[in-house]
Amino acid sequence: MTDSGRPLAGVRVVALEQYMSAPYCSLLLADAGAEVIKIERPGLGDPRRSIPPFVEKDGVRMGVGFMAYNRNKKSLALNLKSDEGRDLYRALVAKSDIVVENLRPGSVDRMGLGYEALSEVNPGLIYAAVSGFGRLPGREGPYGDWPSFDVVAEAMGGVMHMIGFADKPPSPSIYGMPDLYAGMAAAHGVTMALYRRTVTGRGQFVDSAMYDGVLSLNERMVSLAANTGARPRRGDPPGFYPRGPMPVSDGYVAFTIPDDIMWRRFCRMLGRPDLLDDPRLTSPDLRTEHRALLDEVARPVFAELTRDEAVRRLQEVGVPAGPVQTSEDLLECPQLEARGVRVTVDYEGLGELQFVRTPLLTSDAPDVPVNPAPTLGRDTRQILAEILELSAAEVSRLAAEAVIGTDQGQTATGSGAVRSDGAASSGSLRRA
Repeated sequence: MTDSGRPLAGVRVVALEQYMSAPYCSLLLADAGAEVIKIERPGLGDPRRSIPPFVEKDGVRMGVGFMAYNRNKKSLALNLKSDEGRDLYRALVAKSDIVVENLRPGSVDRMGLGYEALSEVNPGLIYAAVSGFGRLPGREGPYGDWPSFDVVAEAMGGVMHMIGFADKPPSPSIYGMPDLYAGMAAAHGVTMALYRRTVTGRGQFVDSAMYDGVLSLNERMVSLAANTGARPRRGDPPGFYPRGPMPVSDGYVAFTIPDDIMWRRFCRMLGRPDLLDDPRLTSPDLRTEHRALLDEVARPVFAELTRDEAVRRLQEVGVPAGPVQTSEDLLECPQLEARGVRVTVDYEGLGELQFVRTPLLTSDAPDVPVNPAPTLGRDTRQILAEILELSAAEVSRLAAEAVIGTDQGQTATGSGAVRSDGAASSGSLRRA
């Protein structure tokens, strides 16, 4: 086996996934070098394939959201409603390291494909389940069988309660944030379980719940309520001021003044050292209480500055600050260019498209692969032939009987996933 130099080269992942949360988890693993085999329904695929917006050109069409979270993966179209389809799935899992799955709670168990059943055929299996409310046996809770989308997790996790204005309804945050965070937490759990397997030789169940993840991001609400009696509400200041966006001549800049150190620096930037002696402004709580006074002093100063000028002046006195950027700004940001955060992926028939890479870089392998998301069933024949060692005749029979789906218009190569067909030595993260 050729080592790609990426951290998870040689690790095989079976991704029984849809929408965003589990696909983001497996994307993180794929970007780290794992071979990710995405299981999809023949003829339909991941529902996100058909969710707009789309990129279309000369009769070729793909969903932008699907492309964003399914780079560097293979697609195996497999009918899990059939006995043979489930048998093929079990056989593939037996030769893999990890399963990542986010179907509705109970679905895989009803098919006989849950963690308990699969760990019997592969005791070293690491099984990551991403769900709305958690699936670890004994910790499911009263909501464990509820399905969830991002807005449900944000609502129940208190985030939505805090976004917006006091006299307006609650508002969601950015699209899909709970999904992506739950997927990231699941990938973190998977890598910990991989390391633990080198010690014990056994796999384990990794449980990532969107509700848990959102609450961990919003822990301040709970810690304040539990320990101080405070009841944070939408529109309330956070306990220090200024904080957040400040209008300037060409947009907004963002900064925060959380303590007296930053307050002294901020007064210097304003050219108002006299404010340091104002008894109404001598503590964060007082500055929050008298924020109207602060606005009266600060806003005229900032109104005369551009974003670049305001950021420069704040940073010169040691106050961290940045512009509130638009999508146009992000597409032109030199920092993102230097970091390689915007990646270009070449799609046949669609040309070069831009996406955002997963966030982590490592010194040994700083460049993330940029292979396009697969067409539905593109790699079915290759996977069945090379991993499960089925003959061409047998694969053709399975296709004719609708047990599998294949993409006859695509080659089986070029998915960018790293093959992992070598035996590993004792203590390795890879399969034995």
